[in-house]
Amino acid sequence: MDYSNDERTVMTLDAGGTNFVFSAIQAENEIIEPVRLPAKADNLDQCLETIIQGFSLVEERIPGTAAAISFAFPGPADYPNGIIGDLGNLPAFRGGVALGPMLEEQFGLPVFINNDGDLFALGESVAGLLPEINQKLVEVSSPKRYHNLIGITLGTGFGCGIVNRNVLLRGDNSAGGEIWLMRSKLHNACFAEEDVSIRSVKRVFQEETGDTAVPEPREIYEIATGVRQGSKHAALKAFDALAESVGDALANTVTLADGLVVIGGGLAGAAPLFLNRIVDEMNGHIDTISGQPVPRLVSTVHNLDDAEDTSRFLHARTKEISVPRSAKRVIYNMEKKTGVGTSRLGTSRAVGIGAYVFALQHIDSQ
Repeated sequence: MDYSNDERTVMTLDAGGTNFVFSAIQAENEIIEPVRLPAKADNLDQCLETIIQGFSLVEERIPGTAAAISFAFPGPADYPNGIIGDLGNLPAFRGGVALGPMLEEQFGLPVFINNDGDLFALGESVAGLLPEINQKLVEVSSPKRYHNLIGITLGTGFGCGIVNRNVLLRGDNSAGGEIWLMRSKLHNACFAEEDVSIRSVKRVFQEETGDTAVPEPREIYEIATGVRQGSKHAALKAFDALAESVGDALANTVTLADGLVVIGGGLAGAAPLFLNRIVDEMNGHIDTISGQPVPRLVSTVHNLDDAEDTSRFLHARTKEISVPRSAKRVIYNMEKKTGVGTSRLGTSRAVGIGAYVFALQHIDSQ
């Protein structure tokens, strides 16, 4: 169902470790000025009171009555039941906190909680990269359409969501898409997030320079692009290592999910430094036991942020062939292709739209 003209309103929350930002979405658009409140993450009672206060302020500012509350909250969590587990950046949540049921009782509304990687992917599948690419295929008269999307977020962690035909893959334990726990290509004894995060960019830069004072990733990006003084070699190395690890993890994921990939999160702004490297890694080779190289993926990967490569992606080789023992002829798609691009909506907006659509999908299915 298309929710871009839906008149129902869903109240949302962007839950960070420092601030909570509350808002409301209608027809896939934010309809009020967001309410920003300090998270008070070290005190559970104060934190819960902040959440109630934030949604109460939103409720006062929206026209009519909200249809639901839906938002992203950090894990680990029992998302289907709205129970938050032991969080690293919100220490007050220990031992299980029934946040969803509390809000349902407080506001008399259905409450839906997911992680941000899941909702980011859903938002981009509904209103971002996925429909954009399918529209471009229409414009070049291609019969091909894409229905699967893998969304990843690069920032303090390495998040992921997988969507098929605008339906989020949650998994039986609400643990689908836990890409951060894949084995790291660069450090085989470690999980991927150790080499795919803000801390990994800073660590590699420090290893290369030996500096005790390590700049933030934005500053490292500026060093790499020549805007700021510093070791350009170290800055480029930091993002190259990130890209190699991301590319390897995505190759594993695409092998299973076979979809387009969209990248968001705090590090996505540095994509001009690493997106081509990710594509190269995914288009690389893996060996047989005898040492013979074979393509890493069945599909060829394209950079959907590059106009020329996008054009190559859109124009696949096809031919018309005869159906044996029949007068019919059919189109044979001779190439398997996928692509990687950055968020078309912006991470925060994609998460908000994902939260909105997820809530209405579930309301409508009941």
